[in-house]
Amino acid sequence: MKGGWINVFVAAVIMLATLPGRTQGLGLITEPMLLDLHLDRVSYANINLWATLIGAIVCLPIGRLFDRTGLRTATFVLTLALGGVVWTMSRLAGDVGGVVVLFLLILATRAIGQSALSVASITAVGKSFDRRVGVAMGVYSVLLSVFFAAAFVGVGSAVRIDGWRSAWALVAYGLLFFAAPVVLLLREGPAAQTAAADEQDGSAGLSLSAALRTPAFWVFAGGTSLFGLVSSGLGLFNQAILAERGFDQPTYIKFLAVTSIIALAGQGLCGWLTLRWSMRQLLGLALFLYAAALAALPLLKTLPQLWIFAALIGLSGGMITVLFFAVWRQAFGAAHLGRIQGAAQMLTVLASAIGPLVFAQCQAMAGSYTPALWTLTPCVFLLGLAAFRVPMPPTPRPLPLPASSPV
Repeated sequence: MKGGWINVFVAAVIMLATLPGRTQGLGLITEPMLLDLHLDRVSYANINLWATLIGAIVCLPIGRLFDRTGLRTATFVLTLALGGVVWTMSRLAGDVGGVVVLFLLILATRAIGQSALSVASITAVGKSFDRRVGVAMGVYSVLLSVFFAAAFVGVGSAVRIDGWRSAWALVAYGLLFFAAPVVLLLREGPAAQTAAADEQDGSAGLSLSAALRTPAFWVFAGGTSLFGLVSSGLGLFNQAILAERGFDQPTYIKFLAVTSIIALAGQGLCGWLTLRWSMRQLLGLALFLYAAALAALPLLKTLPQLWIFAALIGLSGGMITVLFFAVWRQAFGAAHLGRIQGAAQMLTVLASAIGPLVFAQCQAMAGSYTPALWTLTPCVFLLGLAAFRVPMPPTPRPLPLPASSPV
């Protein structure tokens, strides 16, 4: 396996390491932890919301750190730090310092996991590929789906059998003794020297401030952030939303499985299509499909309609995921990739934190989730139109890749 593809595997492991800092990962221990700590849901929801919002701020400085010093050492230290935080949480949460300590520990998992290591993972692939970055991100996305599926099953079983504290300790050991050593396999060029040269030569890529002045950044960041907002709200309340349409819990479980499989197909298809279609065409198509799915959701009545909806959601979600990972290198170059991806990641984290609140407030005020869907659907559609028309920045001069990289 050549250097660039080794980095794809390592980057997938780095993203897997973010599990304890993600909503899905924390969700594996939420119920037993609340019971163990005698904590009510409203208090925990507030802890989680503010930890997510504050932790998102880390995306900006960490991107600059990666651009200036390189990825391998910083990511190795961050992975060890996250392992220490998760282990501490498994031992001390609720026993020392009460809610304050729990908030600080969850904040640390959010800041290091969901923010810093997510930026590191995406940047590792982005800086390893140039022309074939879309294909690489497609493979990377499929690996993520497989890795996270296995992790959810493994950690979920450990929580059920041994309790959340033992399961969380196992996650910490995995970070310390598996993920951190794998990070050392990351191959990269002399980032510090490259970054210094780029301060004098902007042709290798746009700076963060220059990227923020382009419509393309806001269309792609806005499109993926809006997707994150809607998908986080749908993800948290999916069962209740489908129950409104008359579908029971076993059907909901089948729906999750079907959408996951179709999302894998969407990721692979999108990675392949990046060799033939422009990123803006693919984003426009994906957002149109997503808007169609959202518009159809309040109208679902039969199982065939549900599976068509699942196909639209899975396909569009898989495509948008790949495009979010891939577009920044192709559109803005590698010189300041960490900073640019950090800014985009921060926007998606903030949007994902707000999404469940939007859907919850809608249900509380209207007694249904439908008004939120009708409001968000045209927003998604309009961003799809914008994606087809947005001008892309001039193609940056490629930076030298690691000597062993094939691209």
